[in-house]
Amino acid sequence: MSQESRVRKSLLNARVNLIFYFLTLALSFFSRKIFLDTLGADFVGLTGTLQNLLGFLNLAELGIGSAIGYVLYKPLFDHDETKINEIISVFGYLYRWIGKIILIAGCILACFLPLIFPNTEFDLGLIFFAYFSFLASSLIGYFANYKQTLLGADQKNYVVTAYFQTAAIIKTIIQMALAYYTGNYYLWVIVELSFGIIYSFILNWKINQVYPWLKSEVSQGRILFKKYPEVMKYTKQLFVHKISAFVQFQISPFLIYLFVSLQTVAFYGNYTLIIDKMNQLLNNLFGSVSAGIGNLIAEGNSQKVIQIFWELMAMRFFIVGIAIFGFYQLMSPFILLWLGEEYVLPKSILILLIINSFISLSKGTDSFLYGYGLFNDTWAPVSESIIYIIVALIGGYYCGLIGVIWGSTISLFIIVGMWKPYFLFVKGFKQNVCLYWVEWIKYVAILVVSITLCTEVIQKDVSIRTTSWFDFIQDSLLIMFLFSTTYAIFMYVLSKSFRHILKRLLFKQNF
Repeated sequence: MSQESRVRKSLLNARVNLIFYFLTLALSFFSRKIFLDTLGADFVGLTGTLQNLLGFLNLAELGIGSAIGYVLYKPLFDHDETKINEIISVFGYLYRWIGKIILIAGCILACFLPLIFPNTEFDLGLIFFAYFSFLASSLIGYFANYKQTLLGADQKNYVVTAYFQTAAIIKTIIQMALAYYTGNYYLWVIVELSFGIIYSFILNWKINQVYPWLKSEVSQGRILFKKYPEVMKYTKQLFVHKISAFVQFQISPFLIYLFVSLQTVAFYGNYTLIIDKMNQLLNNLFGSVSAGIGNLIAEGNSQKVIQIFWELMAMRFFIVGIAIFGFYQLMSPFILLWLGEEYVLPKSILILLIINSFISLSKGTDSFLYGYGLFNDTWAPVSESIIYIIVALIGGYYCGLIGVIWGSTISLFIIVGMWKPYFLFVKGFKQNVCLYWVEWIKYVAILVVSITLCTEVIQKDVSIRTTSWFDFIQDSLLIMFLFSTTYAIFMYVLSKSFRHILKRLLFKQNF
């Protein structure tokens, strides 16, 4: 793959992700308002809790998709179509077995739904119907959509994004209309399931167009399985890593329901909806270059890999800094204007959520760890899960919502913030990790100074009005422009890597 192709695909992925991000962002806020008003906070909390329960079952995926993506980097770089067909066949075979396991486990878990929801206004018929509909939607990915991993590894994830997000937008519009005019819970769930099926057919049709030579056969996957032992090696390692991500993002709503209430799950979900949407945007933007990084590492140019890491780290800090400043200044006024004063959570909750996002997004190590195949630090996610569960259980029992969130903050800081950079520099780059911490401290200092200066100006001269959307947007644009300009000036003057990546982007220089 040429450098030009690598850069072009990365930029195309980023553009498509950006376009659909803003479309779905606007629709998400509008639709959630309608769903809360017409279907109720309890129903929104119910569906969120059911989907998080099903997240337990998706642990059976074991990280095979990520392992396959890594194994595909080299044959894609070499344009080895025969090997690609074989790997996708093995992937299909493994995913079929996982789908069967999830189906059986899902039926067993369904027996416990009356115990999980003993005191709810919804009848068990609706709960079971929603549960099995969500389960069926999940199973489609294992039995029909497994080929989409090839698009991601080949830097063509924009295809998946375009089709999936288009289907999601149409689905949400229909659900909004049905909720507004009928308020029928069953119709809402039926649409959710129907579009999962429709999306599957469209995606596979497009994959056949993009890769007409792709002739993977699930039946051959069982025979070819032993030919690729590295798949199971990396899968076993990635499985442990998936536990950490699962514990952090899937079990939190369940613990909030356990220690607080189902309604609080919905209130908390309003905040995480906004933060997760921004995190999704940033992860998609930086994830757009993940396959390119894997391709670059496969090329063997170590010096250029390290150079790109520093440039991406500078740009990541700049974008993440703008995001967390916006969260801190605008989140509460936005919730107030969007849903009402009763939905606004304490400032301490918001600060912890912002800290968690900063730790997760600012490190920038995942793409490079995946590119090097560094998954063998399996003790790290186990430790992260243990830390989270202990702190969240104790904190949730004594402090409620804020105690549960503290579990994420502490575990993320120790493992994600401290260990991951060390692991990458020592095992991947073969360099002293102190180089990373010097840069990290410098970027944090620049961010803190920028936030402090702009906050003082805002407190003296600007007030964020919540009298109308027009006033709010006007004040928000002014505040964000002030901060972005100040922050950009500091970064440009003090960071050589930031100047380099700006030059690369402005003059479309290849990497």
